Amino acid sequence: MSRHALDGPGLGWGARSALRLFGFGAVASISMFAGGFAAFSAYVASLQPPRDLAPADAIIVLTGGQARLDAAVDLLRAGKGRRLLVSGAHPSVGWDALREATGGDRKLFSCCVDIDHAALNTVGNAEQSAAWVDAHEFRSVILVTNNYHMPRSLLEMSRLIGEEAEVTPYPVVNTPLSLSRAVSEPDALRVLATEYAKFLAALARGALPGAADAGGEWRLVEATDLAAPPPR
Repeated sequence: MSRHALDGPGLGWGARSALRLFGFGAVASISMFAGGFAAFSAYVASLQPPRDLAPADAIIVLTGGQARLDAAVDLLRAGKGRRLLVSGAHPSVGWDALREATGGDRKLFSCCVDIDHAALNTVGNAEQSAAWVDAHEFRSVILVTNNYHMPRSLLEMSRLIGEEAEVTPYPVVNTPLSLSRAVSEPDALRVLATEYAKFLAALARGALPGAADAGGEWRLVEATDLAAPPPR
């Protein structure tokens, strides 16, 4: 075939059309991602601890910062929940270490605080929390975590706890985060962008067949362990 034939008008038009479609698709994808990121950032910026928080059966705090633990223990001390689960604690962290770090009294921790050492990520937090909620037959829980982490945490929790108990978010705000701040501060941009990407991944994973049933058998196995009293 001659070079003239390869450069013919039909092939050139088709290549240009494909290139245009690819360009339009890339622009549309970037625009959708940017628009979603802006909406996500605005939502995170709007999250604040509720002023009039109604008491719930229990409180769940996802480890990842001292402020989260302090807020959860304060809620327990104020009678906003009858029991507290600290989910995702390091295996070396026990009741005494948590009590000393948060200033909680021994009686409160002995009676009303459970520690989950098994969860390694947000999905694990949801699985272990669901086992705990099921073991104690709770019907309402307060979820404590940082504001930027709350959207993904609520998404994962709703898949396993949503039908069993009402989940009320209690976002902890260490540093106000917003799109305008992310534009000017690299650290804020990194936090929001990373969490947004993880949130999108969680949405995509949830669309897979059987995703809503993830960890169902594990819940039954772990429920017995989570219901056990703390070691003395």
